[in-house]
Amino acid sequence: MKRRVVVTGMGAITPIGNSVEAFWNSIQEGKIGIAPITKFDTAEYKVKIAAEVKDFDPREYMDFKAAKRMEPFSQYAVAAAREALAQSGIELEKEDPYRVGVIIGSGIGGLGSMERDHQKLLEKGPSRVNPLLVPQMITNMAAGNVAIQLGCKGKCTNVVTACATGTHSIGDAFRAIQYGDADVMFAGGTESAITPVGVAGFTALTALNECNDPERASIPFDKDRGGFVIGEGAGVVVLEELEHARARGARILAELVGYGATCDAYHITSPLEDGSGAAKAMSLAMEEAGIAPAEVDYVNAHGTGTHHNDLFETRAIKLALGDAAWKVKINSTKSMIGHLLGAAGGVEFVTCVKTIEEGWIHQTVGTREPDPECDLDYCIGAPAKRQVNYALTNSLGFGGHNATLLVKKYEE
Repeated sequence: MKRRVVVTGMGAITPIGNSVEAFWNSIQEGKIGIAPITKFDTAEYKVKIAAEVKDFDPREYMDFKAAKRMEPFSQYAVAAAREALAQSGIELEKEDPYRVGVIIGSGIGGLGSMERDHQKLLEKGPSRVNPLLVPQMITNMAAGNVAIQLGCKGKCTNVVTACATGTHSIGDAFRAIQYGDADVMFAGGTESAITPVGVAGFTALTALNECNDPERASIPFDKDRGGFVIGEGAGVVVLEELEHARARGARILAELVGYGATCDAYHITSPLEDGSGAAKAMSLAMEEAGIAPAEVDYVNAHGTGTHHNDLFETRAIKLALGDAAWKVKINSTKSMIGHLLGAAGGVEFVTCVKTIEEGWIHQTVGTREPDPECDLDYCIGAPAKRQVNYALTNSLGFGGHNATLLVKKYEE
């Protein structure tokens, strides 16, 4: 039998706050974390804005020497994991370290370190390349550094599925606990790819909105949407086997009850036009939980603001939920924080748990008039106050990767 899995801790580093509390307060205020790029000179770039993390000091979360050996994506992961640990109340020194694992992914990894050292290679030769280049740039180092910092000796892997990374990571950690590979897992996603190559590459792909007005740049489902806004940050949660959490008197935030993962097997960047791949991921999550579509109260959409994603995800929701699609509340957290790529699923999972806790669904900020073909309830113009018992969260990644998690209000 599958074991029940609950959420006992959460951590977040985001463009609108460097803790879950700060992030959620900003969400409730409708704060937009998009602003002119400060990390490099954008004079020759069409896109000049991004959703950067602000006022982050890694020394608040780890010693200076450790921080120096990490790229920001790893630093963000460690910071979010420490916050999640603190909220969970787990005393790791009392746990069997081989029963505590980490699955934290990054879609891109240390792109900044690759750019810097490639420049050194060209200008000064191979002998000047940083000896730590490889361990700084590879994507698994977010999970590795969290495990090292916290002393987690159990299953430690990472998932790389582009923009579905964070959601797949949480889903795989869920499975690890369900089937007895671990009792506690730190899971989520992290990213720091606001770099010259990162922005240039996504711009060349015509994936980014070239509108440089922060108020109208990330407008999912809007008829005037023109692409996404690149963001950065991390979202990490503590997942725990239910009886393990009960035995130590943990405060349980929510229960994770379903996970669906599929592939479109269609195109390297575009989702299936009929939405059937993403719809199947949602259906699988509901089937695992044993619920009907009409029981879903809220969908945190992938909602990137690209033409194809928003239209095809709308079709997917209709396929998966049927008649219930027109009654469910839907929103996109990316309207405030941009697209955090591999970190998006982790932060949006945190949003779902907070939504369930507070019975409050944020609006899709900035979106004014939906595309006629995007005809569902995207919480435009105002948030919604209602009890949320079940929340679906979707992530869709380049390569056709679809992931859905189903979160439930915890009941004994």
